[in-house]
Amino acid sequence: MCWEETLLGKVNAVLFDLHKTLAYAEDSVTEEEISEYLFNRGYEVSSQQLRAAWGFVSFIDYPNYGYKSWRSYFSRIFWRLKMKVDKETMNAVIKLLESKPYQLYSDATEAVIAAKENGFKTAIVTTIAQFKFKDAIRPIRKYLDFVMTGYEAGCDKSNPQMYRKVLEILKVKPEEAVMIGDDLKLDILLPKRLGMKAILLDRERKNKSQLVDAFVYNLNDAVETIIKQYGRN
Repeated sequence: MCWEETLLGKVNAVLFDLHKTLAYAEDSVTEEEISEYLFNRGYEVSSQQLRAAWGFVSFIDYPNYGYKSWRSYFSRIFWRLKMKVDKETMNAVIKLLESKPYQLYSDATEAVIAAKENGFKTAIVTTIAQFKFKDAIRPIRKYLDFVMTGYEAGCDKSNPQMYRKVLEILKVKPEEAVMIGDDLKLDILLPKRLGMKAILLDRERKNKSQLVDAFVYNLNDAVETIIKQYGRN
């Protein structure tokens, strides 16, 4: 099925996923790396323990408290692990995390600007803490009406509340919004269940799902088609 044929009706807003859609963290730091470093410093915490605590902070604590830096964020992770680390160790962990920041994909700026300049409301929808990608999105921030993270929503992205809240803030109905993202469940199936339109971004051309009736290989193709069908400028 041609995906262009599936986008019917009026569109007033274009929503963008962040991770692997607008931006990426090249060779992001893993739990294994941090666990190994901590063991070398005399702190015995396994990668699985670290992964569990990290997940809890990402999906439960951040939506409640909205940490604004790696230091406060990782302090909470250590708190979850019931660990007290010395200042030197903490500083080294933070330095490692900050050394691999998010970066915009080459097509992100052009796509977001095009959507905004053609009359659509625009927003980012992500669970990820804003401090992690704040610097990366500076080139497009003024073209975004809202940045919805787990803290603004009070929940993670698998909770429909996040989508409902961003639609309320943008003052658009579900059927008037298109979500663009790379995750089949969170960016496509969930928005569609809410009545939104959705486009799967398949940068690596690996999509084999029969559930997808709308997909593209880059952001520009997605936005250009939306503009062609619904642009008002």
